[in-house]
Amino acid sequence: MSPAHASHAVSHPLFLLTLAGNHMLKKAAFRLFVALHVFSAASLAYAAPMTLKNYLDLQGPEPDQHIAYGNQASQYVELFKPEGEGPFPVAILIHGGCWTVEFGGIRQMHNIAGDLVKRGIAVWNVEYRRVDEAGGGYPGTYQDISAAMQLLQTSAAQYKLDTARIVAIGHSAGGQLVQWAASRRKLPPSSSLYQDKVLIIPTVISLGGLADLRREQNLIKGRCDRDIVQLTGLPSASRPDVFADTSSAEMLPGGFTTVLINGELDTVSPPRVGEDYAKRARDAGDKAEATTLPGASHYDEVAATSASWKIVLAQIAKALGIKE
Repeated sequence: MSPAHASHAVSHPLFLLTLAGNHMLKKAAFRLFVALHVFSAASLAYAAPMTLKNYLDLQGPEPDQHIAYGNQASQYVELFKPEGEGPFPVAILIHGGCWTVEFGGIRQMHNIAGDLVKRGIAVWNVEYRRVDEAGGGYPGTYQDISAAMQLLQTSAAQYKLDTARIVAIGHSAGGQLVQWAASRRKLPPSSSLYQDKVLIIPTVISLGGLADLRREQNLIKGRCDRDIVQLTGLPSASRPDVFADTSSAEMLPGGFTTVLINGELDTVSPPRVGEDYAKRARDAGDKAEATTLPGASHYDEVAATSASWKIVLAQIAKALGIKE
C-alpha cells in the first residue's frame, strides 16, 4: 500500500471505529495516523524536483575569507577551509545563472560548500563578471576565470591547499566555464586568452552545463536568452573561429576526465546534452561519462539536502581519492 493510500485508510471513520473499543488501540491508531501522514509528506518533499525559487532560496555558511583577484566588484573568490592543519584537497566551485546576474550566483553555492568543508574539503568559490556587468562576456568572463585559477595556483601554499588533489565543479553556465578552465592548456599562444603555466585540473564535474557552445547555441538562446556572441565575441581576420578558444568542445582532447551530470527533468540542460558531450569527448580520446539524476530538475544537484547531491558527492570523492 502506498503512503497516500495507507494514510487515507487510517483516517477513515470505519477504521478508527474498529479500534475505538480499546484505549491502547486508539492511542496506537493515532500514532500510526500521524506517522503515515508525516511519512507521506516527507516522501512528496523528497520526490519533488527543485524549482528556480527553491534554488534562489538556498543558503549556507559564510566563507572564511574573501579574496580579490581584480579591482571590480565581481572579481573575487571565497575560501571555505576545513578544521585542521591541512594541506586540504580542493573543490573549485563556479556558479551558474545563464551567464547573467539575474538568476542568483555565488551565494547559492554556499549550500554545497558548507557540506564539502565539513568533509575536510576546502572550497574555492569563484565569482566572475557576467554578460550584464561592465567588462563581462567575451573576453572578460574568461579572463576572470583564468585570474581566479592563477590566484589558486600562486596562493595554495599560503592557504594550505593541496593542488595535487583538486576537482572543478560548475553548475549550468559554470559547467561551461569549468570545462573551459580545464581546457586552457590547449589554447594557442595567438589567443588573447592564452596563459602560460596554467593550473592543471585532472577532473571536471559539470552539473547541467552547456559547454559545447557551437552545437548548443540554439538551446542557450532558447533557455538562457543569451546571444552566442556575448559568450564568444565577434570573428575577425585574426580570429575567424570564435568557438576555437571559448568552447571546450573545440579543444578536445582536453587531457582530463569529464563527468557530466544532468537532472532527468532538466529543461535547461537536458540529459541529452551531457550524453552528447561525453560521446564527443570519448571519441576524441578523453575519459568522460554522463549520469542522469532520477527525478531531478536543473537545481537539485546543487542542494546538499537533495537525493541528487549524494550522487554528485560520490563523484567528487572519487576525483579527490577520498573514501566515502
